[in-house]
Amino acid sequence: MPAWETLKNHQNTLIRKSLEGSTFIAPITSDAITSLTGADSSLNALPAGYNDLGWMSDDGAQFSSDVETSDVTSWGAVEPTRRDIVSDVTTLQVSLQETNKHTIGLYTGADMTAVVPDATSGEVVVEKPDRPPLRYWRVLTIGVDLADAGEIYIARFLPRASLTDKDDQAFNNGDDPLGWPVTLTGYMDDTLGYSERFYFGGPGWEALLSAMGF
Repeated sequence: MPAWETLKNHQNTLIRKSLEGSTFIAPITSDAITSLTGADSSLNALPAGYNDLGWMSDDGAQFSSDVETSDVTSWGAVEPTRRDIVSDVTTLQVSLQETNKHTIGLYTGADMTAVVPDATSGEVVVEKPDRPPLRYWRVLTIGVDLADAGEIYIARFLPRASLTDKDDQAFNNGDDPLGWPVTLTGYMDDTLGYSERFYFGGPGWEALLSAMGF
């Protein structure tokens, strides 16, 4: 029998963190993300229409998955004899710290294309819609890590996402800034044929392909 030190294959170089990152949104009419990096492993420019939502709280981008199953139980069996996944929904929660056109529009549900600052004072007035329309967005979150060979990019792309919840907003002089905390839920894009894509790339990623088993 092999000794444990021979049998195990623990590689601390494969432990990843998102040291920083951003979430980008674009109108649903914008092009989808087809590839994150180019031939030299550097980041590609994003298609037209994608805007960085800016600084987020220390919690970063929080992805959650809600999986529901349907079980078949059988006479004499002490565990389900069949299990089917009937729902697998991805949500993204971000607490946005920057106040700009995109964070205001996302949080309020207002159509910001019609919002124009006052020509004299620069004041901006945004009215919350009485019945906000269900707007869909392209949403891309990129996390950046560092390795010996360079940056590693791990991204999750929701081709069709909408605002499904928002947290409280506090006006105060404490340590936390005025925030725009929102939750986005991903849905299937009928044209693209998927509800979420994962991307892994960068020079640091390419250098570790063999170690990761690719």
